[in-house]
Amino acid sequence: MTRVDVAYDDCYKVINKHSKTFTKAFSLLPALKRRAVWAVYAFCREIDDIVDEGKFPEKELQAFEQSFKRFLTGEFDLNDSKWIALDDVFKRFSMDTDAFLDMIRGQRMDLTKHSYETMEELEHYSYHVASTVGLMLLPILAPQNHQELRAGGIALGLAMQLTNILRDVGEDLERNRIYLPADIMKKHGLTKEELMEGVVTPTFIKVWEDVAERAEELFTLSLKTIDLYPIDARMPVKASAYLYRAILTSVRSNNYDVFTERNYVSKEEKEVILMEMQG
Repeated sequence: MTRVDVAYDDCYKVINKHSKTFTKAFSLLPALKRRAVWAVYAFCREIDDIVDEGKFPEKELQAFEQSFKRFLTGEFDLNDSKWIALDDVFKRFSMDTDAFLDMIRGQRMDLTKHSYETMEELEHYSYHVASTVGLMLLPILAPQNHQELRAGGIALGLAMQLTNILRDVGEDLERNRIYLPADIMKKHGLTKEELMEGVVTPTFIKVWEDVAERAEELFTLSLKTIDLYPIDARMPVKASAYLYRAILTSVRSNNYDVFTERNYVSKEEKEVILMEMQG
């Protein structure tokens, strides 16, 4: 294998380890596009790891941003698979540089802001940490008309991030983060203290479903432009939406326990969803 092939293979190992859902969805792409998705994911994953696991996340994120800016000038570590693969992606596709920088800005928010007052505020954050991924991927998935797909791509990113938030309520509490909007909690009478007790109550379910309703709206909105994607990308994008939306169903089936268990869609359930989509 060439150095570039090895780099892409390393990026695949990252996505396959951390996101079986994305691995499954984008495995349907042709090889050139599929490998480019792996590289973008590896970039995003490294930022996530800095924020969630870094010893000095602010300094590490700053250093990463500087590395990316140097990368844009053609200066990067030739021993780092992430940059090698991403360089090949940037040469092959008209990538949206602003989306990469916005992603870094969004992750920086997590270092200073640990709660959100309104859904509007939460969606602003979600755009930066999730919709940006969609904007990174669009030039790969739809090279000829990616600008037409921006609104749908942004909506899908928002829907996925809200789903992440609804799935990870317990894990986020352990990190002293509350992403459920304060105004929605107040509307249903759920206090911060009650939430931190980690008990599923009728009040908590109302708050959870309020946010889930918005996520469902965004999933539906994102699929309105699905027919504008090239045929080879249509099914992977649709699959990623359906597989991710199924996480909400999984939480409901598990009686909304997002405090003691990590809810996921099983391999068998994913196969059924994909078969139903193609049927």
